Amino acid sequence: MLPVLTHRAPASTADLARADAQGAERRAAPASDTLDDHVAVLLLADIAPASRLWGWSRVMARGWPLRGVPGLRLAKALGSGHEGGFGLRPSASRQGLFALFADECSADSFLQGSATLEAYRSHSSEMVVAKLRATSSRGSWSGATMVVTAAPPTAGPVAALTRASIRPFRAWSFWRHSPQSERALQSAAGCQLAVGLGEAPILRQATFSVWDSQAAMDAYARSGAHLQAIKSATRGAWFSESMFVRFVPLLLQGQWHGKRYG
Repeated sequence: MLPVLTHRAPASTADLARADAQGAERRAAPASDTLDDHVAVLLLADIAPASRLWGWSRVMARGWPLRGVPGLRLAKALGSGHEGGFGLRPSASRQGLFALFADECSADSFLQGSATLEAYRSHSSEMVVAKLRATSSRGSWSGATMVVTAAPPTAGPVAALTRASIRPFRAWSFWRHSPQSERALQSAAGCQLAVGLGEAPILRQATFSVWDSQAAMDAYARSGAHLQAIKSATRGAWFSESMFVRFVPLLLQGQWHGKRYG
């Protein structure tokens, strides 16, 4: 049986132009399911004395308990320095959890109904949770980068996360600068919250801080011990991987070091 042939009138110049324009639009616009609207969640917890073993198991398990959480792009369970500080002495109770989600809906679902979050809450003497959108981002964490999804705020609080994988032969140089930077951060004007975190002892470190304003953060970042440490790290190639992110907090709620947030 022969195929049926249909007659089609020749396309006009206008039709061809319209088809070209539509094709260009389709090529220029990425498919919606490939776009990420990154929202991060950072949890800080002081594990209750009776739950210390549970708390250490969370750090040892890394991000494994969050496996399968809808929309999750990256998860890191983190230890902390003594009393949530930045030194080599580890904390027996204070720790963190960083989770990066593909969109705000996934982040909200985690915050509102996650068994993991409820477990941290039930095992902690105090806990604070932040929901964050990046206003600037440089570098990567375990190969993952953060999409900038917000403009820097003109007023109100801002937050920052810095993390680094320290080259083993540069570890002494890094930690030699830590006490001065810690003292400067703890006494910095406009700093609401600051905590030292670690994905692994000595070599994989992070700092999270919340500030009254962009100006207060910039005043600290561009002066004193912190500025000197950054210059030394750059000159000495201390890091094999690093990430520096500034955020606008969408939510900051809970208690940390006895101070209430939200």
